[in-house]
This record gives sequence, structure tokens and C-alpha cells, in this order.
Amino acid sequence: MSQNPIAETIASLMPRAKQELTELVAFQSVADWAQFPQSESEGAANWVADALRAEGFQNVSLLDTPDGTQSVYGFLPGPEGAPTVLLYAHYDVQPPLDDAAWISPAFELTERDGRWYGRGAADCKGGFIMHLLALRALKANGGVPVNVKVIVEGSEEQGTGGLQQYAEAHPELLTADTVVIGDAGNFRLGLPTVTATLRGMTLIKVKIDTLGGNLHSGMFGGVAPDALAALIRLLDSLRAADGSTTVDGLASDAVWEGLQYPEADFRADAKVLDGVELIGEGTIADRLWARPAVTVLGIDCPPVVGATPSVHASAGALISLRVPPGVDTAEAIKLLEAHLVAHTPWQAHLELEVVGQGQPFQADTSSPAYASMAAAMQVAYPGQEMQVAGMGGSIPLCNTLTTLYPEAEMLLIGLSEPEAQIHAVNESVSPQELERLSVAEALFLVNYAESKRG
Repeated sequence: MSQNPIAETIASLMPRAKQELTELVAFQSVADWAQFPQSESEGAANWVADALRAEGFQNVSLLDTPDGTQSVYGFLPGPEGAPTVLLYAHYDVQPPLDDAAWISPAFELTERDGRWYGRGAADCKGGFIMHLLALRALKANGGVPVNVKVIVEGSEEQGTGGLQQYAEAHPELLTADTVVIGDAGNFRLGLPTVTATLRGMTLIKVKIDTLGGNLHSGMFGGVAPDALAALIRLLDSLRAADGSTTVDGLASDAVWEGLQYPEADFRADAKVLDGVELIGEGTIADRLWARPAVTVLGIDCPPVVGATPSVHASAGALISLRVPPGVDTAEAIKLLEAHLVAHTPWQAHLELEVVGQGQPFQADTSSPAYASMAAAMQVAYPGQEMQVAGMGGSIPLCNTLTTLYPEAEMLLIGLSEPEAQIHAVNESVSPQELERLSVAEALFLVNYAESKRG
């Protein structure tokens, strides 16, 4: 990286950043009290609040959101007449999944092969550290040229919508000219990327009942309707033979016109086993960023160990539907529910419960903020042009902010490039990426302030 004062300052701050990320990763801040103590999330929230206070933020608050979690807010005033930029991250994390599969403990930041490993290192505790590094570098080099609001969410991974509901009830709190969401990532390690679209999502619990109780499969099998078999048939109706998502009435033929994702790169990133076919049709980018995708997240049925020769009376599943940009999630939910009702076999009793949802998002890439970020990324990543990509995941807050503040510009950057393996075991962050993106964010704030003065 060619050196400038901001880049030099951030380079000098990296040992401190590693120590702080170590402290923050140590909190087992999964926002599901059935799995992890609420005190772990509260500890992380207080750590974030203390960090903001130490940087001179005013009005630092722990916001009690309607879903029972806490978001952390703070305000750092800039020069008179300067624009306001909202910086977003979240401190809650996904559960570690299989502890035994982690090479090093999930909640102990561990350096290995040039990367820092730990749950939340990239998604998204590292995103908060990125914001801190950018602001510290600016303070050390003439001051922060904009008003800064920071909001750090406590339940983004759960999709329970606490911060969205809080923002809707307190619309004045997060008003800003531009929002920088630090929860996305570069398309490839070392390739500066802004994410312009996100798929929305919904989670639906499905329960099928067919009998008053389990029955002996020898005495009743072949006639008595098996709830597990009915569920399997219903779930299979959500995919075509090639694996494409098929929800009656929901379009699945949109085309992505921007940056493409080579199939060989995808197979390597996804660790697809040799000889196994990919599902769906169209380009990889079409399927990931422009089309719906159904995933069965879990099934309630007896495990193989201890199973009895029974016809099952009940079975259930949790289904995720990723909703492409341009489609209203509420409408997609109606179509999915109607599909499930229509395809339930044998007139089995069906119960559906929507347990989470978020709208898709599409940014205006022609805005002045994008030009400011492009110039900043050229400095932070010498020789590289900023790329604009989509992301298959969801950040429900984006649409809430777009609805509340339609004039605000929105940029999505972050540390979740493919090697980070977010949501999987052995999540990690590249310290070089953390450093470069912190430089980019700091320079963006300078560029953006100048564009508003001009």
C-alpha cells in the first residue's frame, strides 16, 4: 500500500486493533438466550459503548430494542455545517456450530497463516474495529471532517428486527446524509468492492400432522398417512429437477448485469466436492444475486439413532427463502405460503408460522458517495478499481433506513470476503483487508466532506 499519513497511522494502530478484536471476540454474543447467556451479549454491548466513549462520542446509549436485545448508539460532532455519516456494524454473532471442527477455539482470536480466526472476526465485530481505526486515523490527522453517528446492532444474525423496529419508532435517531454499512465484503480478497444489492429473506416454520399418534409401521404402514413422508414431498416441491427454486408465482429468471462470478471460483469458495453438480441454471451471479433461493434449514423428526419402526404422526421444518431485489418480501411470503398449502399431499393438516423477514435492497450507484468511495478505494488498493457486486445474504436494516431516509446515500463494505468463511466453522479475518478497508473508509469520509463543501 502506498503510504500517506492516514495509511501510516492505521498501520501503526493494527496491534491495538488486534488486541481490541481479541477482547470483543471473547464475548459469546449469540442473541439466542436458549443457547448462550444474555450476559455475554450485554458484555459485548458495554464493551462497544465504552470504546465509543473513549473516542469522545456523545450521547452513547444502550438502546433496549423490542426483541429484547441492545443496540449501541453514539454521536461524534464534526465541523459546523458538515454532512452526517452513519456507520453501522453488529456485535452479535452466529453460534459456533461444531466446536470440535474449529482448529482453534471459536471465541479466542487466534493468528494462523496470516489470518485472525474467531467467531465474529469478520462478521461483524471486525466491522466495528474498522470504523474505530478509520476514525482514529482521522483524529490523528487533522480531525474527523463529518458528523458521525455509530449504531452497532445486537441481533442482526437472528433476524428478529429489534433495531428496525426501534428506528421506526425513533426516526430522528439515525438520520444521516450517507450510511456506511460495515457488514458486507470484498468480492475477492484484495479486490475493493461495494455491495449494491442484497436479497431479502423470510423464515417460515412448517408443521404437518396426519395422525393422533405414531403407529406401528408393520400394522399400519402403506395406508396410514406418514407425516414425515408428506413433509419430504412438500419440501421437494420447492425445487425443480436441476435444483432451481420453484415457488408458484415467484419469478426465478432475472439476470445479473454486473460483476460476474466464475464457476471455478465459486466451486472453490463453496468447497463443492469433486463431481458434484451445482444447482440451478443461469450464471452464478444470476443465481446468487438476482434470483430467489429456498433452503431447508432444519427438520423436526426422529434421529436415526433410537428410531423405531413407526409411521410418524407429525413432522416439521424451518424454511428460508431469499428474496431477490425488486420483489416485495411480503408478497413473496404470500406466494410461498400459498405454494405450501397447494402442495401439501393427502390433505394433511398444515401449520405455517413466519418467524423472521427482511426486504431486499438496491442502492443508487450513481450517487456522489459512490464516487467518493471509488476514489478512496483506489488509494487504499493501489492499481485496483472499485467493483460493484451483489450479495445473496440479507441485512434487513438497509431497507428500513432507505424507507425512513429516502434521500440518504447507502454504501455497503466490509470484511466478509470468501476466505473469511462467515457463518461457518473457522471464521477468520484478513488483517491486511482490515487495514486497507479502514484506510478506504477514512479517505472516503475526507472525500465525501469535500464533495459536500464543493
